[in-house]
Amino acid sequence: MLNQKELSQLKKGDEVKHFLLLNKMETKTTRANKNYLSLELRDKSAVFPAKIWDNFEDFLSKAKEGDVVRVEGVIEEFNNQPQIRIVSIDLANESDNVSQKDFLPVSERNLNEMIDEFNSFVNSIQNRFLRELLDKILDKKTFEKYINVPAGKAWHHSYVHGLLEHTIEILKICDLMCKIHPELDRDLLLTGAVLHDFGKTEELTYENSFDYTDEGRLLGHITIAALRIQEAADKIENFPGKLLTLLLHLVLSHQGKLEHASPVEPKTLEAIVLYHADELSAKANAYKLAIKADEDKEGNWTRFLPLAGTMLFADKKQNGEEPKETLFD
Repeated sequence: MLNQKELSQLKKGDEVKHFLLLNKMETKTTRANKNYLSLELRDKSAVFPAKIWDNFEDFLSKAKEGDVVRVEGVIEEFNNQPQIRIVSIDLANESDNVSQKDFLPVSERNLNEMIDEFNSFVNSIQNRFLRELLDKILDKKTFEKYINVPAGKAWHHSYVHGLLEHTIEILKICDLMCKIHPELDRDLLLTGAVLHDFGKTEELTYENSFDYTDEGRLLGHITIAALRIQEAADKIENFPGKLLTLLLHLVLSHQGKLEHASPVEPKTLEAIVLYHADELSAKANAYKLAIKADEDKEGNWTRFLPLAGTMLFADKKQNGEEPKETLFD
């Protein structure tokens, strides 16, 4: 076990003597045409940028993304964001007894409980074509990836088992909407929920670090999922063409807007429900994690979040006092 303070707990001026995961590494050039090494370093709690301005050639020649490194430095701030000023950095060695898994965040939910919840929803699907399709797609090897891969590299559910947790949240929202609006095709909607981000099993890596595969960068998870669904449906005798079209529409439209990389916009009742369920799960999780990451920060507001376009109000209790129920208490 690592015995070191989490990155999220460090403040400006704090000393860094940590083992960290090298999340990203690239050579960049300043306006004065000087080369430097730009890094992303992470533990389970946070990802911090870092820079090496001089004498980085030796490290660059032997290090690669996904390596565990031993870092000494100081926490600084740049544009109100924490970063590490590196004093020294080197690869960890075998005797340090650390591995990549020590630095990858994991869902706080119990995995077996989530698998049981997931299977309960899948087993409730009555349409035999959709059940057979799910059985073909989520075979043993693929399901192992499905339950471990994060739902995203950085923004929401960006931890091991994240896709499973995200999918269960969406299944619960969609199931509730089917009770409110019984005209929804529940079997179709739940199948779309299960498969909407299925392509991330091939788009993302999770064993040593969270990153994109070559297939992921070239095709993206939506295209990957659509191709796999079509391939599986072709192997099922008499799979209804209209059902396949409606299912593919759910997957292709689940990001809602063309400007959000959605190939088409939602055009069925089930598709609009899936889109909003996905948005609700993703943003609630991302905002919750952003607030948690800044829980030790002074004041009631997080730092500015570029992906959210705003700061978030954390409503921290001051001096341990409980909030009053009314203005007159």
